[in-house]
Amino acid sequence: MNRLHRTAGVPSARAVLAAVLALAVLHFSFAAAPSASAVTMEAVIYHQYGAADVLHLEALPKPTPADDSVLVRVHAASVNPYDWHFMRGTPYIVRMMVGLRRPKSPRLGVDFAGTVVGVGKHVAAFKPGDEVFGGHDGAFAQYVTVREHGSIALMPQRATFEQAAAVPIAGVTALQALRDVGHLRAGERVLINGASGGVGTFAVQIAKAFGAEVTAVCSTRNAALVRSIGADHVIDYTREDFTREPTRYDLVLDTVGNHGVLDYRRVLKPRGIAVMIGGGGARAREWIGPVFNMIELPVVSWFTSQKFVTFEASLEQRDLEYLANLIQLGKLTPVIDRRYPLAATAAAITYLENGHARGKVVIDVQ
Repeated sequence: MNRLHRTAGVPSARAVLAAVLALAVLHFSFAAAPSASAVTMEAVIYHQYGAADVLHLEALPKPTPADDSVLVRVHAASVNPYDWHFMRGTPYIVRMMVGLRRPKSPRLGVDFAGTVVGVGKHVAAFKPGDEVFGGHDGAFAQYVTVREHGSIALMPQRATFEQAAAVPIAGVTALQALRDVGHLRAGERVLINGASGGVGTFAVQIAKAFGAEVTAVCSTRNAALVRSIGADHVIDYTREDFTREPTRYDLVLDTVGNHGVLDYRRVLKPRGIAVMIGGGGARAREWIGPVFNMIELPVVSWFTSQKFVTFEASLEQRDLEYLANLIQLGKLTPVIDRRYPLAATAAAITYLENGHARGKVVIDVQ
């Protein structure tokens, strides 16, 4: 009885040793195993096409950079029409590439700005701690990996993460439309339809940096905004029809798509260029989208000295660097309308879809 009592109340030396070993193993197991937050990240995903309610915030594996890539901790992202086109799967012709019945890739977002937290063994241009911005699929997430020579560049020192994240798609589209497609030169007249939008606010400032005379078309409530970023003249489309005005332009940049070729023929100089990047909104174009413009515009150009062009921008590293330099010189300031947390990305896209955003809509991923 006494023996049984002593055994139950006082552990033997062997039992004590076993308990100590068990605790040690448990301690080192917890120390060695990474926490869940270290190997996963939050990301916005969608598994079916539709309105913004198809978007969800989920935990996904944290990516690992390849030998030629960098891992970026995303601090801010921005929303583009590109995103809601993919979310809805419209125009329907795009589904031939991204998935007929449902998206092949569940990730969304392109524009990002953040801090490099890891690099592949062959990367020389970037190092951990660098503040960068650029574009990569799946940017509505806490981390992205980007190739060293891909769509990524060092942030300008005078820009915030939100400002830098606003730049890639809209800024590069404006730059390439004016410089590469429109061949804008100092002293020329350019009209920007949709001047208060994402692409438009960049186009106004870039055109001024090129030395052009800028006429901005926008609504009454946005007139002061476009004047503040450099527009020489403002046409309020709620009061005036610019296609009926006597002024003729060397270049028209249409970011809205609410006017046809014949309208622009009237406002262009004999050898003027019209660059159209707006989606329009006609019901039939839900099926073919820009394909209609790709067919119509070259045909019209064959029969006139004027030129009508549509194009899709390409996110080039050198253009990101060019825009970063303009920002650093004080010649370009991204215009930000609203900010949303990552969990409210659906609300951000819905706001942009409604068509009244002034400048860019930004996602805070902090």
